[in-house]
Amino acid sequence: MIAQQPDNTALRTALWRALHVQADDKPSIINDEIGFNLIKPEKDWQERPDMKYTKRLRASIVARARFVEDLVKEQIGKGVKQYVLLGAGLDSFAQRNATLSSQVDIYEIDQPDTLAWKEIKLLENGYGIPGNLHFVPVDFENRSWWDELLNSGFDIHKKAIISCAGVTLYLTKSAIVDTLKKMTSLASGSTIVIAFYLPIDQLEEEDQPMQEVANKGAEASGTPFVSFFTVGEVIKLAREAGLKQIQTISTKDMTDMYFKDRSDNLAPASGEFFLVAEI
Repeated sequence: MIAQQPDNTALRTALWRALHVQADDKPSIINDEIGFNLIKPEKDWQERPDMKYTKRLRASIVARARFVEDLVKEQIGKGVKQYVLLGAGLDSFAQRNATLSSQVDIYEIDQPDTLAWKEIKLLENGYGIPGNLHFVPVDFENRSWWDELLNSGFDIHKKAIISCAGVTLYLTKSAIVDTLKKMTSLASGSTIVIAFYLPIDQLEEEDQPMQEVANKGAEASGTPFVSFFTVGEVIKLAREAGLKQIQTISTKDMTDMYFKDRSDNLAPASGEFFLVAEI
């Protein structure tokens, strides 16, 4: 049976990462064309409206990917042996960092169709599936991602880093609180990095129309955006869940880290920020 394609969000973010490499000035924030190689989009894909008119969103996506990878590499350097991607999509850390990724067990959690398609395409394109790369398919409507992770060989007694990007938009506040509480069960010294999204009235004015269009598109596709938070609200949730050494990373922080002195004036859209915390 042929697997269905991943959801549009997974496809779009992978193509944004590739478009950055192919269309933006060098140096690239992150060099990732793996998803492009798997998708093999139509010839004029760069002219699609969701590619052509979303430069600031593309910058946000590559900044997100780079930030998470920098943190993951840092943690692996400190001896962490488990990396969990909650909402993995077409992430390609394992393929692009073969030597480094061979040092850890990687658990990619996502919808069954997305992971089944990804596994098939990786094999078809000669990437292979190493023994330390674990696909954890989860029907989030009916199954617990935490239970499925534990059933896939994840060792709760060993330190880990968990990343969660592009997911909280679709979760209720209660589901997010439950996720944070589950993460406090990780071994002491583990790290979590989770993306959250600001209410539209807190975005820079130039980004608000684009977010309104995105909100309408998500609702029309049957996957509406559910949760937006202020930075203060997220810090409060994290503290109440029992997380420690909490910090937040803003769009301005991302700009300062990755976009200074670029010749193409590439800069991320406002709205996404990261919670980074230790267990």
